[in-house]
Amino acid sequence: MLRWIAAFLMLAPITFGAAVPAAAHQQKAAITSVEHNPRTGMIEVVHSIPLHDAEHALRHQGQKSADIKGNVESRRAFARYAAQRFSIAADGRELELAVLGTEIEGASLLVYQEGPSPGPGTQLAIRSQVLTDIWLRQTNSVNVGRGTSPETLVFRGGDGAKTAVLR
Repeated sequence: MLRWIAAFLMLAPITFGAAVPAAAHQQKAAITSVEHNPRTGMIEVVHSIPLHDAEHALRHQGQKSADIKGNVESRRAFARYAAQRFSIAADGRELELAVLGTEIEGASLLVYQEGPSPGPGTQLAIRSQVLTDIWLRQTNSVNVGRGTSPETLVFRGGDGAKTAVLR
């Protein structure tokens, strides 16, 4: 019996370790934060997308040499894609969000956007469909507000706008 346990313990890291790289590829989950900056009067949006998912999205759109880490144009192309699939409206009018740039942090691509803030206390209608055109099981979490208790909206493919109050 001890031999079987020892064999299992020796083979487990190999067997289960082999599954880790496959799981590390397409995560099908993105996180976005939406915050009011009182110093600038702007609404700030940061999308955090797994690098592999972003590259897959670009290849899905026909960009054969998608390389988020090594190619600035690939990062810009994905930022444009994300901006087209994300929107915020206040008082029935869509906010003009400009893409400020991108940054790689660990295994994620960060896409930065900002626009004039309607101000704290405003009810926002948010639509987040980044990557949902590629994966039906894509989940986008949008955290609205600063501090330790933002309101979290969860989007999946086909979801319409959801509302949250800007804090």
